[in-house]
Amino acid sequence: MDEKEAARAAVREFLTTRARVTPADAGLPPQGTRRRVKGLRREEVALLAGVSPEYYVRLERGQATGPSAGVIDSVAGVLRLDDDERAHLDRLLAALTPATRKRRRSAAKGLVTPGIRVLLDSMDHLPAVVFNGRFDILAVNALGRALLAPVYDLPGRTNSARFLFLDEPRARDLFPEWDGIAADTVAMLRIEAGRHPDDPDLTELIGELATRSTAFRTRWATNDVRTARAGAKTFRHPLIGEVTLPYETLRIDAVSSQVLSVYTPRPGTPEADAIRLLASWNADDQPTSNPTPGTRPEPRGLT
Repeated sequence: MDEKEAARAAVREFLTTRARVTPADAGLPPQGTRRRVKGLRREEVALLAGVSPEYYVRLERGQATGPSAGVIDSVAGVLRLDDDERAHLDRLLAALTPATRKRRRSAAKGLVTPGIRVLLDSMDHLPAVVFNGRFDILAVNALGRALLAPVYDLPGRTNSARFLFLDEPRARDLFPEWDGIAADTVAMLRIEAGRHPDDPDLTELIGELATRSTAFRTRWATNDVRTARAGAKTFRHPLIGEVTLPYETLRIDAVSSQVLSVYTPRPGTPEADAIRLLASWNADDQPTSNPTPGTRPEPRGLT
């Protein structure tokens, strides 16, 4: 499949999986009980969006020439796309034009600027980590490394998506809210695939996860999309127990595919106390290969 066909397939797959809107939701009268699709039929989407059924079929197949912003707004409104989904659809449609495909640059290969490394090292009281759009861990400070220590035990490249889906039992131990994190991770990978469909490392990662993980494969088929945002994540950590940590997500301007995530417990809270405890274990200079309560994990460098 060439790049243009791949772009068309991405549009078709995305639009045909937006089945959340039923005829009743859209205010359409009942038309019998035997329907082959869960959501709206193509002709129903076309009717509600104010375009011809033939044009909507061409749009869905990635064959419509230069759909206007008004048409896309109408379709997005009918399908009830949120902001992330609308932006994703815009990127998929833009990728159909030869000029866009020619301008598009490949995903960054994982270079973290010296300034970002200085910033990471300066945050000695907060866990911080730099990811790329594929969820490779590109750089991490000492506390971030201690917080995410189990992720580093999986053979191969250090990638949080691989840990979630290829080491699922241990990932569920570390992340009690595994299902939500897994869904968000897949949705963010979908956006990255829309941005960089020609990234061979991303294609390899998605292929590996889809082949080896039913949980990933099922979520990937939903075509959900989501951007990285601030939030809170619960850990069940082997050294500090269960703790829910707020985090901020900052996109690194110098390399648009890189994100800096910093866990930011408020001073004086139990969460901040837990991080101080983790820092105290991490500062211990007597490593052991099999940590038990009262010892720290053996330090490992980034891979």
